[in-house]
Amino acid sequence: MSAPLSNREIYKILESEIVALKIVPGEVLTENSLCERFKVSRTPIRSVLQRLQENKFVQIVPHKSTTVTPINLEVASQLIYERVAIESMVFRDFMRMAAPTDVEKVRYSLHQMEALAEKAQDVEHFEIYEFLSCDHAMHELWFLRTGKDVLWQRITRPHPDYSRLMRLDVVGAKNVAEVLADHQEMMRMIDTRSEAGIEELMVRHLYGNVRRLGGKLFSDEYKKYFQPLNER
Repeated sequence: MSAPLSNREIYKILESEIVALKIVPGEVLTENSLCERFKVSRTPIRSVLQRLQENKFVQIVPHKSTTVTPINLEVASQLIYERVAIESMVFRDFMRMAAPTDVEKVRYSLHQMEALAEKAQDVEHFEIYEFLSCDHAMHELWFLRTGKDVLWQRITRPHPDYSRLMRLDVVGAKNVAEVLADHQEMMRMIDTRSEAGIEELMVRHLYGNVRRLGGKLFSDEYKKYFQPLNER
């Protein structure tokens, strides 16, 4: 018989499922169902739920329910703004100091994205999260090369608003062509050491999900995911 999962392991599973929208905003998490699922007592489950509340993934109403929080679009938008500012500076620093081997590491990540993107027409079998993992790896290179690993860890850790807004954009792999084009432009800038237009590119790239979702963010299809405007 396998050992029960630790509190940390249970937390990471639930956090990941909330971020991936497998557990949607407004869904109620009961102690009984979680105890049964993870084969543990109420004490570790209560500890996990408390931590999820501290990180704003759920809201606990004592003696009533634990509910997954909605996405606050204003908070998510401010975090995108912050990342645009940070990543523009880091990308510029990378271009100024990158050695030929650093450039080729970026090119290798881009080639991986291009190879995966060729399969995007077959939506049913396309591995969108593998594509996004290559996207993630390409950005990570300039943060690590410039010694900004702490910043990278901070801006990429799971967030109840920013991370879930990002996930809404990957359904059906409709973002692949635009995301790939942005990365190809980043590669061109690195090859030519051209710093002109970095901020504009990062705004386009990092706000791309908001632009692609557009008015759907406020449609009946999507409004269930978001905190009502008058509550923000």
